[in-house]
Amino acid sequence: MTPKLESTITGSCQSFESIREVLAKANEEKSGDELAGIAADSAAERVAAKDVLSQLSLATLRENPVIPYEDDEVTRVIQDVVDETVYKEICDWTVADLREFLVDERTNEEDIDRIRPGLTSEMIAAVTKLMSNIDLIQATAKMTITARCNNTIGTEGTLSFRLQPNDPTDDVDNIRYSICEGLSYGVGDAVIGINPVEDNHEQTKRLLEVTKEFIEEWNIPTQNCVLSHLTTQIEAVRNGAPADLLFQSLAGTEAGNESFGIDIDLLDDAYEFGKEHCTASGPNFMYFETGQGSELSSDSHADVDQVTLEARCYGLAKRYDPFIVNTVVGFIGPEYLYDGKQVIRAGLEDVFMGQLTGISMGIDACYTNHIQADQNDIESLAVLLTAAGSNYFISVPMGDDTMLNYQSNSYHDAAALWDIFDVRPAPEFESWLEDMGIARDGHLTSKAGDPTVFLGEHEDGRKQESTNS
Repeated sequence: MTPKLESTITGSCQSFESIREVLAKANEEKSGDELAGIAADSAAERVAAKDVLSQLSLATLRENPVIPYEDDEVTRVIQDVVDETVYKEICDWTVADLREFLVDERTNEEDIDRIRPGLTSEMIAAVTKLMSNIDLIQATAKMTITARCNNTIGTEGTLSFRLQPNDPTDDVDNIRYSICEGLSYGVGDAVIGINPVEDNHEQTKRLLEVTKEFIEEWNIPTQNCVLSHLTTQIEAVRNGAPADLLFQSLAGTEAGNESFGIDIDLLDDAYEFGKEHCTASGPNFMYFETGQGSELSSDSHADVDQVTLEARCYGLAKRYDPFIVNTVVGFIGPEYLYDGKQVIRAGLEDVFMGQLTGISMGIDACYTNHIQADQNDIESLAVLLTAAGSNYFISVPMGDDTMLNYQSNSYHDAAALWDIFDVRPAPEFESWLEDMGIARDGHLTSKAGDPTVFLGEHEDGRKQESTNS
């Protein structure tokens, strides 16, 4: 039974028709929700919605998913994995109780681990809407989620980076040079991942071979991935391509995933295929990307707000025990996140929700040129999320991806973040950097930023034989 959904906190009675409406109107201001016509009409209505939401029980949210169980396979995935024993312990908590639990200084990582199996994505989205930015940072910082592919990501005191050597023509030489540059700055431990211009299995195979050959030539403890469609990657692997990770974009609704050309059956089959054919040591070999607003962009949002849909993406991703998941937070434009303030808020929300879901979570802290944001906004977000304990960031040459035509964190931002927060790359990767002479005692050396280390132009440039000595 749905409780009465009304509030008088603003001096006049505000009422709401559904849990879905309350969730949408309690959301912080987002241009995507406004475009969808589901956002609060005023700050007063937003406060009223937050008041109503704060008093809802977790059981009410469990019993009222934003898309009914019988209508959506993502809902079924999320609901079916709830640990009923844990759920019974917390089902009478209100959303406000859950927030107080998460920000209480006495609550530790083990406490959060204990309740996590009893949560649904709607519960996670709901508590997010009651939290300030500093609340999100504080709570996220309590959670450590590790995963292993060819190296281990997310261990305490580490911060990893995806090396993204995209090229607007898929030129192999340019890609290799960009890999050299990124590695010379110490990035690439999360993955060397390429967004291909051509989405076909021949080109995917070619790029996977190029990256794998480079990794093996220099004995680099990392993993490769080409971010073509999942079916394209599987076809490439069937034809002999060496893939450490399998990638796919996810949505928070069944209809949204259909727009991506996927469903649960395909994801399940890909997961089983990866177990047998991925070249990584594992056990984690899946890579997913998400982003607030993607469902609205394909008209598959079902009148659900973008924060709640994003939380549902993470509930789906958890089914496949991924090595990395990242939100591409400001990529799809001002229609969904209008400015730097909204992008920063969304990035903090997303990493918190991913970590609370229990997945190895990172971010592409990015923006496009037509959004009201700049590089300072993205650097501010990177600082905040490093404080929060994000597992990794995307990094591109000079912060400018010339193929996808957007801005992100640069290769050289990594050194600044490691220095400010006294954190390091993944342990296996850091050892390799030291063997290469690129890092020493947790700091980059004078070789850092010099890609010729990998071009045979240094007297002491060393390949595979030295890294195992």
